Amino acid sequence: MTAGSFPGTTGRVGVPLDGKGLLDVLGVAAVVIDAHGRIVLWSPQAEDLFGYRANEALGQYIARLVVDADHRDEAMRLFGEVLREGTTWAGTFPVRHKDGGVRPVEFRNMRLTDDLGGLYALGIAADHAAVERIETELALSDRLVSQSPIGLAVLDTDLRYVLVNPALERINGVPAALHIGRRIGDMLPKVDAAALEDAVRTVLATGEPLLDHSTLGRTPADPDREHAWSVSLYRLEGAEERVLGVAVSVIDVTERHLADADADRSRRRLALIADASARVGTTLEVERTADELASVVVPELADIAAVDVLDSVLALRRPGAPEEGPELFRALAVKAAARTDALPAADPPGAITMYGADRLVTRCVHTGLPVLVEHVGPGDLSRIARSPEAAELLARAGVHSYLAVPLIARGEVLGALDLKRDRNALPFDGDDVLLATELAARAAVSIDNARWYQSVRNSAVTLQRSLLPGAPPERAGLEVAARYQPAQASSEVGGDWYDVIPLPDEKTALVVGDVMGSGIDAAATMGRLRTATCAFADLDLAPAQVLRHLDRITAGLEHYIATCLFAVHDRARGRCRISNAGHLPPVRVPVDGPAELVTVPPGVPLGAHRPLRPHRIHGSKEYSYDGSDRERQDARHATTPWIHVRTAPRRLGGPHPPPPAPPPPPHPWVERIFI
Repeated sequence: MTAGSFPGTTGRVGVPLDGKGLLDVLGVAAVVIDAHGRIVLWSPQAEDLFGYRANEALGQYIARLVVDADHRDEAMRLFGEVLREGTTWAGTFPVRHKDGGVRPVEFRNMRLTDDLGGLYALGIAADHAAVERIETELALSDRLVSQSPIGLAVLDTDLRYVLVNPALERINGVPAALHIGRRIGDMLPKVDAAALEDAVRTVLATGEPLLDHSTLGRTPADPDREHAWSVSLYRLEGAEERVLGVAVSVIDVTERHLADADADRSRRRLALIADASARVGTTLEVERTADELASVVVPELADIAAVDVLDSVLALRRPGAPEEGPELFRALAVKAAARTDALPAADPPGAITMYGADRLVTRCVHTGLPVLVEHVGPGDLSRIARSPEAAELLARAGVHSYLAVPLIARGEVLGALDLKRDRNALPFDGDDVLLATELAARAAVSIDNARWYQSVRNSAVTLQRSLLPGAPPERAGLEVAARYQPAQASSEVGGDWYDVIPLPDEKTALVVGDVMGSGIDAAATMGRLRTATCAFADLDLAPAQVLRHLDRITAGLEHYIATCLFAVHDRARGRCRISNAGHLPPVRVPVDGPAELVTVPPGVPLGAHRPLRPHRIHGSKEYSYDGSDRERQDARHATTPWIHVRTAPRRLGGPHPPPPAPPPPPHPWVERIFI
């Protein structure tokens, strides 16, 4: 039966106390009434609720004290039912406050029996508005937990589940009931539970929330795919700051994690391409360029990298890439991220190896397309390695993924970039193929430039050396040494030359020159000037006259000028006459003094049409002529022909030599000087 006959009142008669009602767990007012309707117990909370103190309420009839006359009969009827039948009544009833106002109060009424069989009625009461507000909040909290798309859980201080919402059930793939009383590691063995529990302990100890903690793993809900979750933790506290446990929220952020990973990979790939642009192709040396490429891709892209070029390409004799048959490769560079058995399996730099048509690297250069083996099996190793022994080394190293991309420049396949992974657990994928292809294409152009440059340079060197003299002739009273050596392989060969020319009357012409420019044309022009110099020197002309003739010849050569230092050593007269056409001066070492530059009027280069004057020096023991011309500002990149001369002691007498005499006793020579 209900009290619904009165406006604003609701109730339920006969509702059992099942322990789930709000008034069963809240500390509210308690009133005990005897069988006559008098108040025998009055709690302090009742004073707050009804406005009467205990001394004002005890012994009074409850109906007269707090029930309005209009509602008194209904109150007595309900009271009688509770005492007679022992039923309970729960509901809202209008109550008169001491201040005269009427307000709804939430009641739970039940019968009590003492040890003598006496009957009493217990009323548990609370303000209806407060109860309604709390019930609304609890209902809202329950809905938030149960209907939230975010996984929510509560762990006690022993790190065991005490609450799990449906969303977390779906995330974990385990029913909520199976979570209760168990720990994270018990439910999720493929998640880093130790790290999560350490984080929970820290939050319990410090009270500082942990927000957006990232964790990776797999759950029974999706055991074949790795997921990423954002986990937040905060401590739960009860009355008097008693720690109850930790609340956990879990959001599946797998898609965001994958997007961030893709973005990060893209950034790293762009950085790798930028790095390759700066580091690959810094010189015109094929081997150096290949080594730079291998250094760039290890370890960012591969654990082991090799750069192999077709031997016929380096020899410039490949008319076109064949579509079948074996190929002869020359290894240019090999790099590894760490010591591994896979490194000896690769061809060492400089080695020339034949790979059969069934090898993957051969297929790569034949087709001009990348060859990708994401997951290398035992049968694949025999098609990757050069021999069964090498295949065994690759298997021992744990090579599990392979990629070969062609080196293509100007439509020609030069070779292949060979990549392997043994330490990196991820296999090569399509993005790796695109990146490797881009890097290989950039490096291939540099390798192609370097091989053509080296070919042209080798031709120029061969031409130039064929035009230079052999060992200097032996001359009485002179000790002559000469040498020509390009400073670096990357420096272009120019038109440098030198010569030692025997002349009549114990004279010797010493020549150092340089045709300004580089390459085969400069070397050829040098040969013409050297031939002319020898012809004019044989006429026993003065140094200045020789240079004037050379100047006229040079003027007839289009786009070329040259420098030249021409000296004639006269042993009989003990003198050396020098003329200079724009060249650097020689160094003189007097018998009794330090080395010094010879002050020779520099003149202008051959072909510039300005008078040249000879210069004489006497009493010198040593002359050094340097071919490093002024057009080269960096001595490290200069070519350096030089002539080094030491003279014997000057003979006594007039301008004509005396009769032959025994050779003089040994004498100390000055220290050698090279400029």
